[in-house]
Amino acid sequence: MRFSQVDVFSDEPLLGNPVAVVHDADGVTDEEMAAFARWTNLSETTFLLSPTQPGADYRLRIWTPGGELPFAGHPTLGSAHAWLEAGGVPAGGPAGDQVVQECGAGLVTIRRTTTDARSRLAFAAPPLTRSGPVDAADVAGICRALRISESAIVETTWIDNGPGWVGVLLADAAAVLALEPDWAAFGDLKVGVVGPYADGPLAVEVRAFCPGYGMPEDPVTGSLNAGIGQWLAGGRLPASYVASQGTALQRAGRVHVGLEGETVWVGGDTRTTVSGSVDL
Repeated sequence: MRFSQVDVFSDEPLLGNPVAVVHDADGVTDEEMAAFARWTNLSETTFLLSPTQPGADYRLRIWTPGGELPFAGHPTLGSAHAWLEAGGVPAGGPAGDQVVQECGAGLVTIRRTTTDARSRLAFAAPPLTRSGPVDAADVAGICRALRISESAIVETTWIDNGPGWVGVLLADAAAVLALEPDWAAFGDLKVGVVGPYADGPLAVEVRAFCPGYGMPEDPVTGSLNAGIGQWLAGGRLPASYVASQGTALQRAGRVHVGLEGETVWVGGDTRTTVSGSVDL
């Protein structure tokens, strides 16, 4: 089977978040998918399959080393990139500017835009499966896991679109970068932390903590940035902004978030770093 490893959310080599993509995976069993995801040990490994829903161009299954996800952002963009690069033609034809992905969260639209002579992919954020206030017990658990006091938190809310994210807003980007979490204290919590920059081209610094998925910190996270955009874009943050993520892991992820009407679009650069074949 054809294999691609795509770096997502960076226009420079090796500074984004890689996703492993297995093409033509209709015959791969759940056990083989799970085993390969554990073996790659990346934050996500995906499998491209034939669609089953009308209107979908392909079906995607998304696995972490710890199990399967109904949706994730950087695998969505990386897999769309790999599918197009392998000759996939959207239902709209070769000149079509959007791809429709079928996944556990339903149908997700991915569009191609060109700015400054660069083609960039962006997905429409799916609806939140859980939103609203975080109860006191979870806030206390978040504080223990992040090793901060409750007074350091500006706001919290559930921004779960599949992976289980709870959003935590801190005073500034420096506070986000200074975090030294207690991994053993997370339990089932998947915590996304965001803090604003005072000025410059980057609006916020983001970090994603999810040890329950088999990786303590995800380098650059599309689903989390989608939830943050649905929470903060057009309010505490501009309607259109660029988020930085991965700085603490020596990455340079750049996530382009834009609120258009009621839809949040999450985009970034994608590039194939490894290509070949895989024998499962």
